[in-house]
Amino acid sequence: MTIQDKIFRPDGWSATARLGLVVPHADVGPEAECAALGGSQISVHGARINFSAMRAGGEMDPKIPHDPVESFTQPPYIDDIAASLCESPLTALGLAFTSSAYKHGPEGERALVERLRPRLRGIPCLAAETALRSLGIKRLAIVNPAWFDEDLDALGARYFEAAGFDVVHHAPCGLKSGQKYVSPPALYDWIKTTVAPSGADAVFVGGNGQRAIGVIDAVESQLGLKMLTANQVLFWGALQAAGVRPSVEGYGTLFSKNVTPV
Repeated sequence: MTIQDKIFRPDGWSATARLGLVVPHADVGPEAECAALGGSQISVHGARINFSAMRAGGEMDPKIPHDPVESFTQPPYIDDIAASLCESPLTALGLAFTSSAYKHGPEGERALVERLRPRLRGIPCLAAETALRSLGIKRLAIVNPAWFDEDLDALGARYFEAAGFDVVHHAPCGLKSGQKYVSPPALYDWIKTTVAPSGADAVFVGGNGQRAIGVIDAVESQLGLKMLTANQVLFWGALQAAGVRPSVEGYGTLFSKNVTPV
């Protein structure tokens, strides 16, 4: 250990990679969870785009309206914000907005990424790409946020069915609607009582604004289900696309050394 190692404290500049995130303006969830996943290895840098369904303090209606969800990815706003964020020395860029992916479907997601690509200085970009095939998942259960209505939840099921998965259960979780009401114990109990009996191979917890990564290890070790979440998948996929392999423990089989990205 050098004298510099003894007297200087970590300052974040020595991160292995920098992940940029485009997030709804009043949502802190994607940055918080990706920072937890990355630890000191990955720094997380957010850019915010107005999402009219959210108010100051992250407050939302019990069920979010669909029009703002659909318009979230329309040009020119998200194009300009993503381009501005990519002026930073980023390693990868992620678009943290599950409900928009549900509205536009897998093909719409791919079209969005292709539209943005010319403005991103070659920085890899992912929307809500999943890692389910990497884990050999066939039968999938989906837990969406309580603020998704039945129609948006059904669009989520169709999204994964279009991607080739057998969706054996899907529903908004039965917790009180609102980010501040989601806790790891409550989400774990919901998955244990409602999802585990479905016969699924894995559970996907949708919604980048839904608190979820803290229960991954408990679900996999105690319930025997593989678990993926919107932010975990986004973090993994964006860094895989950039050729970065962070060492992450305690946040799911997805980060196992035996998993090969597709």
